[in-house]
Amino acid sequence: MRAPGLSWWRRMKKHRNLYFMLLPTLTYFFLFHYVPFLGISIAFKDFQPFVGIADSPWVGLKHFIMIYQSDDFYQLLTNTLLISSYRLIFGFPVPIIFALLLNEVRKQSVKKTVQTITYFPHFLSWIVYGGLILSFISPAGIINEILKGFGIPAIDFVTGPDYFRSILVITGILKDFGWGAIIYLAALSGIDPSLYEAATVDGAGRWKKMIHVTLPSLIPTVFLMLIIQIGYILDAGFEQIFVMSNPTVYSVSDIFDTYVYRIGIEQANFSEATAIGLFKGIVGFILIVSANRIIKRSGEPTLW
Repeated sequence: MRAPGLSWWRRMKKHRNLYFMLLPTLTYFFLFHYVPFLGISIAFKDFQPFVGIADSPWVGLKHFIMIYQSDDFYQLLTNTLLISSYRLIFGFPVPIIFALLLNEVRKQSVKKTVQTITYFPHFLSWIVYGGLILSFISPAGIINEILKGFGIPAIDFVTGPDYFRSILVITGILKDFGWGAIIYLAALSGIDPSLYEAATVDGAGRWKKMIHVTLPSLIPTVFLMLIIQIGYILDAGFEQIFVMSNPTVYSVSDIFDTYVYRIGIEQANFSEATAIGLFKGIVGFILIVSANRIIKRSGEPTLW
């Protein structure tokens, strides 16, 4: 009988090239997602950089109480939840619908062209993409020039609080819906062709096949992605908001992440910034567990 350790080592050696390919990703997650946990204790301390983490005095929940009692907390919470909820309600279904429609395209050249065009914006940084959007919607931008051509007064999209959240959601959807559809297209490719053949025998057209075969087969993936999205409800998109916002729209754009940037990076208040990050992590964990449990009771596949 072979020792389990030896068998594991042989598999590692056999597939060493694949493990080497995985190494950069594991290194990234280790350095930027796990190593920072070593400093999480500063959320409960009055951290002083020149003193160090170990020698900084413990203050318990002081920073959490300060955050809760601050004048900005409810505005930050409201803005974060509203922006994330809008993204979830209006943005989550778009990749699903796009994948269903693209799956019905039979001409491969057209399908690949559409995929390439819709994937491309995802690879642009928000610095580039956001800058282009701001140039389009500025008072002298192409959008307002078109409105003027139709005799409509120019709209102040950039500094108008009434429009900012809608602009965030729409531009975010346009940037990432193509990339977000990849996982659904992969799920669609795994559907048993015999299901479509049986539907054809029963006289179902393409629309009925989509409704009664394709969509139900996609539901497990949809629920899994929904659970993950719910866990990120307090991540409203720092990069996009940081690039596109300005002081005139802070009342509707200021979220936890931009607040953390100001107090953590600009004001060097590391303890309070860490406390907010820990608060977000705990809330996200609770939401994922709750969503997973609720969906599990409905009989659908879940994360665990």
